[in-house]
Amino acid sequence: MKSVQYQTRLPCGSRVLDLAQPHVMGILNVTPDSFSDGGRFNAIDAALRHAAEMVAAGATLIDVGGESTRPGARPVSPTEELERVAPVVEAIARELDVVISLDTSTPAVMREGARLGAGMINDVRALRRDGALDAAADSGLAVCLMHMLGEPGNMQQDPRYDDLVGEVTGFLSERMQACLAVGIPAERIVLDPGFGFAKTLAHNLSLFKHLEMLHELGRPLLVGVSRKSMIGQALGREVHQRLPGGLALAALAVAKGASILRVHDVAETVDAVRMIAAVQAAE
Repeated sequence: MKSVQYQTRLPCGSRVLDLAQPHVMGILNVTPDSFSDGGRFNAIDAALRHAAEMVAAGATLIDVGGESTRPGARPVSPTEELERVAPVVEAIARELDVVISLDTSTPAVMREGARLGAGMINDVRALRRDGALDAAADSGLAVCLMHMLGEPGNMQQDPRYDDLVGEVTGFLSERMQACLAVGIPAERIVLDPGFGFAKTLAHNLSLFKHLEMLHELGRPLLVGVSRKSMIGQALGREVHQRLPGGLALAALAVAKGASILRVHDVAETVDAVRMIAAVQAAE
């Protein structure tokens, strides 16, 4: 396993995650159009039930998203996103002992989600929307900054890089500095390379191969590749056939020092992480 040097304590609102060991983040999309599970968990009861199942399976974070960011996804208004997300966050905070992550770029959702009990802001736009930096700073929550060029609607239109790893690293470094400038301390920052966002299959594979180079930024890494098209393209598999490939990447991510795995298939990924830990603990 890659040895990583940073403070492992991650403050997440009223909770603290110890990143000395990898954590599994369960995906909860409360959207009608997400690529894998759109429409399945729109009702509060169904969303809460699924969240409880993921917590029981070993998830220590639940990532609640009300705006699909799949390639070509349509934008939603802040009001619509908030109406989807707020009741689910409130219910999970009331019923479950878990860190709630807000999969959002919208300042209003960040502020209200923080008020309702969320512990992390997971922003695919790395707090670049107007007002997002200030909202994240005011929330006091942990933040995850992801690399993406453009917007979900156009990000896959011929993405190009002269120095893939260098440009991803430079982007994340710049966004970290923007956070520091508004009072978000480094100890609250997590970084995501953005697999599948403005990247071809070749880009995704190369970035994953060199993932450990991102540790030079000194912050924990979140890896989200669950059921994504990079697995489908590499293996010729449809969405519902991508679990084996996803587990292989999850294990590889842990070996390369990833701290958080964002996944749909929590129980299977938790087993993979625990198996790695069992081997590492052996004499």
